[in-house]
Amino acid sequence: MEKVLLHCCCAPCSAPIMEWMLNNNISPTLFYFNPNIFPSEEYLKRKEECIAYAQAQGIDFIDGDYNHADWLAKVAGLEDQPERGTRCLECFKIRLKATAILATEKGFSLFTTTLAGSRWKSFTQIVEAGNWAASLVTGVQFWEKDWKKGGLTERRKILLQENQFYNQQYCGCEFSIRGGK
Repeated sequence: MEKVLLHCCCAPCSAPIMEWMLNNNISPTLFYFNPNIFPSEEYLKRKEECIAYAQAQGIDFIDGDYNHADWLAKVAGLEDQPERGTRCLECFKIRLKATAILATEKGFSLFTTTLAGSRWKSFTQIVEAGNWAASLVTGVQFWEKDWKKGGLTERRKILLQENQFYNQQYCGCEFSIRGGK
């Protein structure tokens, strides 16, 4: 069984991807690293739901550090960028760099992200950030899979209802709240 480090953002986005991986002889380990999420109560709500679902599926979970102040400093000057703008690309780079580094440390040769399953995010930006992050480490590759395809968007809706997941209406950062996504 192939092993993959799966950066995850929330249970609704993670569930269909985890299910797909398990059904395709791939063993994911979830990595929850989302310093962008604001406020901290939102961060914890999403994290706890991811942990509970991963445990129910028998999937390992790694909890990343939450340092929102550091994230704010790294995106300073990009606050007024629109969704899918430069701020989002920088945010993806921050999160996927941490994922690539962890993949190297834990012996994974492949990583991907549930961000590529979001209808609100640019797949092109996610691929750019993932490949950039992989280029910073040795022996790790970014899996450029568009998790919106192959029926996974529809499966997300079903799993969301079946599990009564909390369905957030913004990506997580305070700047996306203004934009309603």
